[in-house]
Amino acid sequence: MEFFQSLFDWYIANLNYFTVALLMAIESTFLPLPSEVVIPFAAYKAGQGDLNVFIVILSGTFGALCGSLINYTLAYYLGRPLVYKFADSRLGKVFLLSKEKIIHAEDYFIRNGKTSTFIGRLVPGVRHLISIPAGLAKMNLRDFMLFTFVGAGIWNIILAIIGYYLYEIREQIFPYVGHILLALGAGFVVYLIIKARKSRKSKIN
Repeated sequence: MEFFQSLFDWYIANLNYFTVALLMAIESTFLPLPSEVVIPFAAYKAGQGDLNVFIVILSGTFGALCGSLINYTLAYYLGRPLVYKFADSRLGKVFLLSKEKIIHAEDYFIRNGKTSTFIGRLVPGVRHLISIPAGLAKMNLRDFMLFTFVGAGIWNIILAIIGYYLYEIREQIFPYVGHILLALGAGFVVYLIIKARKSRKSKIN
């Protein structure tokens, strides 16, 4: 527990506008890093007066757009065969990708059209992958950037409100807020480990 506490303290200390943008860019690619462990923490720090919550949201949204553009560009130029091949590769499994997940995101994109890049940013399991089918479909770049920026912005506002609210009610839940945020981070690590083991077992079977 002390290790996680030290890791948590280090993480909070190093959260700034640049790291928020960088982490959100990573979150919007195919790498397994959820926005739930970025924006709420930064917003909580903003509540302490160390950051500005509006700039946190803007930084996170800009980062999300940059990460989405990476997925979009790769899918646009690589095409469907290579994207699916990568998803089913050993490296793709490390990033928790699969052919089924790409198919799910692509089906969602087909059903909802352009607005899927907006609505999809609010849907768990689709949010970070929706830019891939947009690239495969060669969606207009301007529309993609607009819908992605607005969708990511709304999601980040929701997460920021949660983090900021935790700071506002810290007196009632103190000293548990730190443990709550710590538990969320530790839970995510455990989730990744379990997910990786299941994937390895299913591959063996």
